[in-house]
This record gives sequence, C-alpha cells and structure tokens, in this order.
Amino acid sequence: MDSKLRSFFFSCMGTGADLDRYEERTGVNIVQREDVKEAKLADNFEAKIYNDAKQMSEHYITFYCLERSARNIVVGKLKATHGGNWWTTKVPSNIQSNVAHNMQRELDAGVAPRSEDEIDYTNFGELGEIVKANWADFGDMFKSVKAFTKIMANLNVLRGPIAHCSILSEDEILRLQLTVKDWIRLLSK
Repeated sequence: MDSKLRSFFFSCMGTGADLDRYEERTGVNIVQREDVKEAKLADNFEAKIYNDAKQMSEHYITFYCLERSARNIVVGKLKATHGGNWWTTKVPSNIQSNVAHNMQRELDAGVAPRSEDEIDYTNFGELGEIVKANWADFGDMFKSVKAFTKIMANLNVLRGPIAHCSILSEDEILRLQLTVKDWIRLLSK
C-alpha cells in the first residue's frame, strides 16, 4: 500500500474512533450508521429470511449491474447507428407493444414511472431479442450470435431466482459467476 494511501486510511480510522467516543460521551449521534437501519429492518422478519436476503443481495447487485450495462449497450449502439428514432425503427413490434402495455399499466396504477425511456420497460429476454434482430449492428461488439444467445439464455434462467426472492444454490452461484465472466469475455476483443 502506498504511504499516502496508508496515511489516509489510518487517519480515517482515527477520525472514526474519535467520532464514536464523542457520540458515546455526549449522546449526540453525528453519523447515521447502516447497522442501526439494518437492525430495525431485521427486527420485523425472521432471522433466516433476513439473512437469506442479505446473502442474495450480492447476486442482485451483480445482475442489476449486468442488466443496466446490457441496456446501455443496446441504447448506445442503436442510437449511434440509427439516430434518435431507433426505438420505432429497430425494435421488433411485439417488444414495442409489450413495452407500451407495461408503461400504460404503471400509468394506470398511479405510481411514479420507473423511467422515461422505453428500454427500461423491456425484460431481460427482450434485450437479447433486440440485439439478435439487429445483429448486423452488434456483430462487431459480440463475437458470436450463438455464444450471445447461449449466454443470454443462461443469464435469463439465473435471473429468475434472484428476481423472485429465492435462494441460489452454491452451484447456481458458481454458474452465475462463470456466466458473467462469459458475458465479459464475449464483449472483449
């Protein structure tokens, strides 16, 4: 570790300890601690459910990053290649229709819209279909349509337990890690 980084790290540790002592001495809370929030939430649920949720949160984060990245790739490529009208000209009509339905359903529910962008109303499988429908535009990014299809199918299956609050087995955790590595490899030149 570089000496400046080490010095900064230890300085922060010292400051944190000083704040803790001050808070104890005065009874004034200066820093909102996450563990206090977690304790309050955990008090409302069975310990096993709460602990399972904490374990699965890591996999949710992985999939969230992966899916957001995939959406950004689709939008970036199609917008750069086909301009601002790419949604109406390059997205299959069945996906456009499904997205319109999803957007209307949220509007009718009276909830805050999740986004102004149609792409955010597609499901993960539909993202893959958009890429395959426009393979000529994505062929330079992804090495093989067969590999792309296989990886997307694996990810879509792995997404189920994560999105529907089930526990991933050790094998499926490993499969998720390997499939994410496959995705990254597929994107690399």
